[in-house]
Amino acid sequence: MTSAPTSATSRIGLGLAAVARPAYITPSRSADLGASAGERAVERLRALSHELLDVAHAAGVRYVDVARSYGLAEDFLSSWLAARPSAEGVVVGSKWGYRYVGDWQLDAGVHEVKDHSLEAFRDQYPQSRELLGTSLAIYHIHSLTPDSPALTDRALHQALAGVRAAGTRVGFSTSGPRQGEVIRRALELEVDGQPLFTSVEATWNLLEPSAGPALAEAAAGGATVIVKEAVANGRLSPAETDPHPAAVAAREVASQLGAGVDQVATAAALAQPWAWRVLSGAVTVEQLRANLGAAGLDGLDDLEIDVERLTAWAQDPREYWAQRSARAWS
Repeated sequence: MTSAPTSATSRIGLGLAAVARPAYITPSRSADLGASAGERAVERLRALSHELLDVAHAAGVRYVDVARSYGLAEDFLSSWLAARPSAEGVVVGSKWGYRYVGDWQLDAGVHEVKDHSLEAFRDQYPQSRELLGTSLAIYHIHSLTPDSPALTDRALHQALAGVRAAGTRVGFSTSGPRQGEVIRRALELEVDGQPLFTSVEATWNLLEPSAGPALAEAAAGGATVIVKEAVANGRLSPAETDPHPAAVAAREVASQLGAGVDQVATAAALAQPWAWRVLSGAVTVEQLRANLGAAGLDGLDDLEIDVERLTAWAQDPREYWAQRSARAWS
C-alpha cells in the first residue's frame, strides 16, 4: 500500500454496500461470490472486503463509503483500519437511517428498514462512532426523500448540528425520482445561521442523470458531492446487456474505445466537474480494477461530448426508480 495516488484515481471511492452483506440488488452475485450461504459467510466477506480495500488503497483510493445498513460494512472497515495503521489518509463516510434486518440470510423477506427519526439517529450514531472513531469524516442521512421527517424535524437538526460542531461533516444521500428537489430543500436548512448539510451523495449515471443540475448547484455552494450507482447497480456493467437505448449507446462507445461499459459509465461520472468522488461498488478485484481503469480511459476528452449525447437517451426518472425497486435481492 505504498503507491501514491494519481489525481484521477483518487477521485474514485470504494463503497462496501454490495460486499459487506450476503444479498444485494447487483447482478451476477452467484458468479462473483458463490451461490451458497457458506460462500457468503461473514469471515469470507470480511476477507474479500479487506482485499478490495487493499487493492483500492494501493491504487490511490482514499474515500470509503459505508452505512449502518450495509450488513457489517462498518465492522469490516474498522478491522481493516486497525490491521493496517500504515493506510494513511483514508476518509470515511457513513450513513444512518436504515437498519440491516436480513440476519445474514440470502432469502430474508426484508433486508433493511428505513427510520429517519431522532431516536434512530441517537441509536446509530454512537455505533458508527465506536467502530470508526476519528476516521469518520462524513455522516450522511441515508436515502433522503421528499416525505422524510428528517427534512422538518428541528430537534433532529439540532442533534446533527452537534455532530457538525464536533468536526464531522454532516450530509445526506438521496434516492428516488425527485432527487433534485430533495437536494435543493435540504441544502436550504440552517442551524445557528450555518448550513446544516455540506455533503451530498446522490445517484447519477447515464440512465438517470436528472440530479445533475442540483448537484452542480450544491457543489457551487460549497458542498461535497459524491456520486453513487454510476453503473446503475450493474445495469451498466459487462454482466448485463440492458436493452435501454442509453445502455446500448454506452456499450457502443465502450466498444469504440476498447473499454468496458462500466469504465465508460464511471468515466462519464468522473467527467462531471461537480463530482468530488465517484463510488465503485465492486465485489471482485477484477471489477474494482476495471472501475479504477476509468480514471485513465483513453478518449476521455472525447467522451465528454459523448456524455451529453448519451444522457439525452436517459430513462424517465420514475421509470428508472420503479425498475430499480423491482430488482430482486440475491
